[in-house]
Amino acid sequence: MTGWRIRDYHADDVDGILRLWEQMLTADAEPVYGLSDVLASCAKDHAVVAVIGDEVVGAAIGRAAHAQGWVVFLATAAHVRGTGIGSSMLAALEARMAAVGISKLSALMPAAETRVGAFLHQGFALKQDLHYFERHIPVQHEELKILAELGGRVLPRGLWDAVGGMTAEKDLLERRVVMPLAQSELADRFGVVPPRAIVLFGPPGTGKTTFAKAIASRLEWSFVEVFPSRLASHPGGLAGALRETFLKISELEHAVVFIDEVEEIASHRQGEPPSPTQGVTNELLKIIPAFRDQPGRLLICATNFIRALDAAFLRHGRFDYVIPIGLPDDQAREAIWERYIPAAAVDIDVSVLVEMTEGFSPADIEYAARKASQSALESAVASGADNPDGPFLTDYVAAISATRATVSAEVASEFWEDIENVGRL
Repeated sequence: MTGWRIRDYHADDVDGILRLWEQMLTADAEPVYGLSDVLASCAKDHAVVAVIGDEVVGAAIGRAAHAQGWVVFLATAAHVRGTGIGSSMLAALEARMAAVGISKLSALMPAAETRVGAFLHQGFALKQDLHYFERHIPVQHEELKILAELGGRVLPRGLWDAVGGMTAEKDLLERRVVMPLAQSELADRFGVVPPRAIVLFGPPGTGKTTFAKAIASRLEWSFVEVFPSRLASHPGGLAGALRETFLKISELEHAVVFIDEVEEIASHRQGEPPSPTQGVTNELLKIIPAFRDQPGRLLICATNFIRALDAAFLRHGRFDYVIPIGLPDDQAREAIWERYIPAAAVDIDVSVLVEMTEGFSPADIEYAARKASQSALESAVASGADNPDGPFLTDYVAAISATRATVSAEVASEFWEDIENVGRL
């Protein structure tokens, strides 16, 4: 079932709400809140509906009392259940209620309620035997303004699961980074100090940024990417801008801070007189220890050129782990290809594409996939057929053959040397 969309409740949706209410009564799942409460919340609190055309096929309704939010009604029409509408409505309702400052969203559902999966998928925890659900909003209302000033954002849930393949890297990051941070109390009990800063290194285009965002999504922490090039125009210079940025980040309760291509501001310090970048490197070296003293935050630096980094930058005490992110394995390449091959593609043997793209980065595969789709589109238009097929395997083979891998054999060899020399797992 496709074609549904979610929007805010309108006054003329009341008949649709009544139909959903009657369906719940027929299924012996009378809502905890009365019909008058539900309709009152539709009018004055927070409500979203799912529609197909003009038909209301689902509704999620909530009310807030100071920092506590409640889901007072969640229902979907029988013929659209199992399509993800329930989870999507809960996500839309949470987004609207988070903006008014709630810190916890809860739901009390009748024992006969069958849409338990929608709550679990959205990160709610099942409480006791009453199907009581509650979820702590990861970013509080007062933090949203600070986050906006920093150019940060709250990333959608699920980015971690969306990283296909790369099982060795995911497993390592899960055990070393995510687990101690997500279960800090348990980690403390075992004497484990959660990491405060890590470096991801590897050839260009291997997914270091993707992993940084996935970690933030997995933890449900704010994600702030620091762009040195954007800070350079600050009146206090780049060093002053960095200091001011990290001071503002300290006001956030939880944050993953990401600096890509960190070698631009933390390269080897050498030469007389000192180069302008040395002052920036010195400032960053001062910032990191102070950053590490604050719980609930993680600094992730990424670099394509680990050898260019200043030796003092990588020493123990500043970064807990220096983790290699290499080229995608067979499983990862298969997952990447399946992400870009459209449903209309005809008889595509993905195993052929996986084999042909050994040594390709995720960015290389994306380029080849888009090139194949573009070529197939041009051929289809030129053919003049009313309902043309494609893309075909031949389109992908041709695109791969015309794509030059970003990572040369020499760079790949140096990467393995870097793992031995500077990797810290």
